[in-house]
Amino acid sequence: MVARFFSDYGMLVVLLLLCAYYSCATLNEQHPTGESGAKILVVQITKEFGSSSSVLVVAGSNQEDVLFVKTVVSDLRALGFRVLEAVNGQPVDARRAIKKQVDDGSTIDIIACNQVTGAWGVFDNLGTKFPTLTKTKLVIPNSYWWPDFLKSDNILNVANQIVVIAIIAVGMTMVIITGGIDLSVGSLIALSAVFTALLIRDYGGATEASAPAMVLSCIGAIIMCALMGAFSGTMVTVFKIPPFIVTLAMMLVASGLAFLLAQGQSVYHVPDTFIWLGRGTTLWRIPNAVVLMLFLYGIAHIVMTRMTLGRYIYAVGGNVEAARLSGVPVRRILLMVYVVCGALAGLGGVVMASQLKSGTPTYGLMYELYVIAAVVVGGTSLSGGEGKVLGTLIGAFIIGVIQNGMNLRGVESYTQKVVLGLVILGAVMLDMLKKSAWFTRKLTEASM
Repeated sequence: MVARFFSDYGMLVVLLLLCAYYSCATLNEQHPTGESGAKILVVQITKEFGSSSSVLVVAGSNQEDVLFVKTVVSDLRALGFRVLEAVNGQPVDARRAIKKQVDDGSTIDIIACNQVTGAWGVFDNLGTKFPTLTKTKLVIPNSYWWPDFLKSDNILNVANQIVVIAIIAVGMTMVIITGGIDLSVGSLIALSAVFTALLIRDYGGATEASAPAMVLSCIGAIIMCALMGAFSGTMVTVFKIPPFIVTLAMMLVASGLAFLLAQGQSVYHVPDTFIWLGRGTTLWRIPNAVVLMLFLYGIAHIVMTRMTLGRYIYAVGGNVEAARLSGVPVRRILLMVYVVCGALAGLGGVVMASQLKSGTPTYGLMYELYVIAAVVVGGTSLSGGEGKVLGTLIGAFIIGVIQNGMNLRGVESYTQKVVLGLVILGAVMLDMLKKSAWFTRKLTEASM
């Protein structure tokens, strides 16, 4: 029982422990801003003051502060408060608004602002500067303690950052389960992004491109990357060239093609609506790219656990000769997994182009290593024949959580590379231990 649990859910436990650690490590005092801060402030004002009070609302000029002021004003007016003026700007603008109200003979009962605005010097000794405002109260939203890591925006950011890696890792999982590897996926990201942007620019209408034109351009790039994957699969199956060598060569070919097509430059001439897939969100504020990622993992999980194709993939990775003798079409299965991996790398390039609203031949640098790391950390054996698609998703989240947590803690990028390398090494060592007789015996003894 214990052995089965750790074999199936060990990485999930690691992910939960990482989340717990970074939640504790990033616990900080939070100062509400934006709409949430406005709601908190309105509740405070409602509890402490009567609805006949007059209010001056002050905040900065950034987008969050504009939303803060708009929400406070609308909510207070709906509750019957008299809002004298709403200010979005600098301290000089706040002083000008205060002076105007004083000159007009108005009484300011409350100055409502956020944490940053409340620290402005213009509000210091307000009664001394304006004798009629000695009873004016400065009100800011109450602070609270909460981990930076568990902020909803940060959680969505982690998911959004691993999307490209996780999407490609679906195909890489299938390849590695068959006993192969694909080093070309990072370069295929760049090639796909460049090709997509070029198709939109040269044939789709550039910045005036329609939705069907953009969809066709994306499909074209995905098909091209699938053909590159088909070429790799053909070299592996027909000419028996080791996957490492074939995909290493294709990595260089794809990278070179990306630079040739883009002439070493970035391709920017795409419409603003192109970011819908990479940066757009659903009604529940979940990024569209994350929804796509989860959909692909759902399909892949069904294929690998409920369909004959999945059983064939595991059979090829477990023992090629036995699979062939059992009637498994080994060559077609191997060719298919490389085509799928190439196509998903192309999709990853489309998502990245959408996120960054351009196609650049330098995209995807080192991504093949991150993708392989996600697969290995997720429990897929490099020896082939063993692994789970959902484990790969967990592995991708583990890498994303580690990187995000180190960023929140201020760890420099060089140290992050060291940590990530050790994580990959540890995952491979764990895989080797799981296959050893000693480890199996110990787990069996622990479960008895």
